[in-house]
Amino acid sequence: MTPQVDDAGGHRHRAPGAGVERDVPAGAGPPERSGPRSPFGADKTAAAAGPDAGGQGFSGPGPGATGAAPGNSSGVDDIVVVEEDALTVATRERDEYLDMLRRVQADFENYKKRMLRQQTDQLERASENLVAKLLPALDAFALTRAHLNEEDAASPDVKALLQASGLVEDALAKEGLERIDDPGAPFDPTIHDAVEHAPAPEAADSDAASDAATAATAGTAGAAPAAGPVVSDVLRPGYRWKGRVIRPAMVRVRG
Repeated sequence: MTPQVDDAGGHRHRAPGAGVERDVPAGAGPPERSGPRSPFGADKTAAAAGPDAGGQGFSGPGPGATGAAPGNSSGVDDIVVVEEDALTVATRERDEYLDMLRRVQADFENYKKRMLRQQTDQLERASENLVAKLLPALDAFALTRAHLNEEDAASPDVKALLQASGLVEDALAKEGLERIDDPGAPFDPTIHDAVEHAPAPEAADSDAASDAATAATAGTAGAAPAAGPVVSDVLRPGYRWKGRVIRPAMVRVRG
């Protein structure tokens, strides 16, 4: 049973520590809480009651309030928007598109040049490979002419063969094929493939050898005699195709 006590006015209330509410007469206000009171309680109560409750309401704007700034009735800073003229906008866009078009055109021109160069290189390599495969046939024609005698040269079959070989060599020469067959010329490792080396001639034969080398290399007036190794014999001719060596000449070197 919950202990109850009577106060001086006849009110019944619960004793401290009891779990039953006290009896409050009708019309009486809420009981005051025991214990320390918050110093901000009165301000919060007045603010909750509004400005009309005793004139003690909070006068500042609360959270989220959108009060107008002094001197500006709208509450928003003025933003100046400058609109460009239609002609100015069109001129700027025209310049951008024109610059873009120039870049695209330049890229396309470079692409065409690159593709043309690649196609030309591919055609030259293909023709070079074809000519390189025809070189053994040219060697066979050259050996045939070198070993013909007078009786064989009079044969109609041999004449037809020599005529066909001449036509093939002339057609290839017109396209850019050059024959490397220069005995007595100075040895050049870029166009000559030395397979045999002969010692330098003796003093007795040195004059004749130097005269032969000078006659072979005197392409211009006042050319000096060749110094160093000299091509004495060409065992197999070499060939150039459009200025590029596709097969060096197989030679015998003297000196």
